[in-house]
Amino acid sequence: MSGETELSNLIKGIKPQLQAGEYVFCTVPDNQIPKDIEPICIFREAEGTTLIISKQEADRLSIPYSFVAAWITLTVHSSLEAVGLTAAISAELTKAGISCNVIAAYYHDHLFVAQKDAERTREILSIMSLNEVISTPDS
Repeated sequence: MSGETELSNLIKGIKPQLQAGEYVFCTVPDNQIPKDIEPICIFREAEGTTLIISKQEADRLSIPYSFVAAWITLTVHSSLEAVGLTAAISAELTKAGISCNVIAAYYHDHLFVAQKDAERTREILSIMSLNEVISTPDS
C-alpha cells in the first residue's frame, strides 16, 4: 500500500496523536551509537550521526542535547510521493510561531515540536483536519 497522495484527503486524515514522553535530538560520532539505546530515528550526516531518542535515555547515557521535544504522529498513511502536506502544516505552525522538525517515515509523518508547544500544535492540526485548511507559506 503506497499511501494517500491527494492533499485534501491528507489534511482531512491528519488525526494527530501525541506520543507519551519527551524526546531529544543529539549527535554522536559516526559508528559510535551506544549499544544499549533504542533510537526513534538515526540519520547519518557528514559531521556525525543524529539520534532522536527519549530524553530519559539521553540523560541515562549522559548524551548532551539542547532541544526537548514532543512527538506528534500524523496517523494518516501519507505517500512518500505526496506533495504539499509538509508545506501546509508548516504554514499553519509558522502563523502560530511554532518551530517544527518533520520526519517522513514509510507510513506516517512525525512532527517534533518544543514540549511547551505540543498541545497547541495538536489543536492546530485538529482544526486543519476539521476545516481542511490548505495554505502555503505565501498565504
